[in-house]
Amino acid sequence: MPRRRGKLLSEAEIALWRQVARTVTPLAGRKPVEAEPEPELPVLQPEPSRQAPVMAAPKAIAAKSAPLPLAPLERRLRTQLRRGQQGVEAAIDLHGMRQDEAHAALRGFLRVQQMRGAKLVLVVTGKGGVGDFGFGSERGVLRRNVPHWLSLADLRPLVLGFDEAEQRHGGSGALYIRLRRARGPQP
Repeated sequence: MPRRRGKLLSEAEIALWRQVARTVTPLAGRKPVEAEPEPELPVLQPEPSRQAPVMAAPKAIAAKSAPLPLAPLERRLRTQLRRGQQGVEAAIDLHGMRQDEAHAALRGFLRVQQMRGAKLVLVVTGKGGVGDFGFGSERGVLRRNVPHWLSLADLRPLVLGFDEAEQRHGGSGALYIRLRRARGPQP
């Protein structure tokens, strides 16, 4: 049996190598590598008294592409934003909206801006209040949820990355969002 750096090759590795060796064209002046004949495997017959249950063919699994990774803004872009050399192309303020309203507004805003060719937008969420607000009243909900929404499947194809805004654009109560380039007609 062939060896690979001190290890024996498995039957699967040998079969794979033979398959690859058949498809390779040798360099000029060299003869092709002769593929070793494949050993004949014995055909196993099931015992008549024991019939194997008939199994359905496995369904083809739809190949889902891995979610696109989100990245923070590059250092150079952050510096340009801080110095005022780069500006945001559009902004939306989500203050005073309920979560469902804010999510729908954010989704619509990002789609429209992507179709317009915008690369960098600002989303103002607000910082939320500080202190005890009693039972059932929660502050800073949008500030917490917008980054989560940006990583969900409905907004992931639109967003390249996001990061907290500079102080002059709202600081921790706002986000810079880099948009992906629009690809073809969108519904």
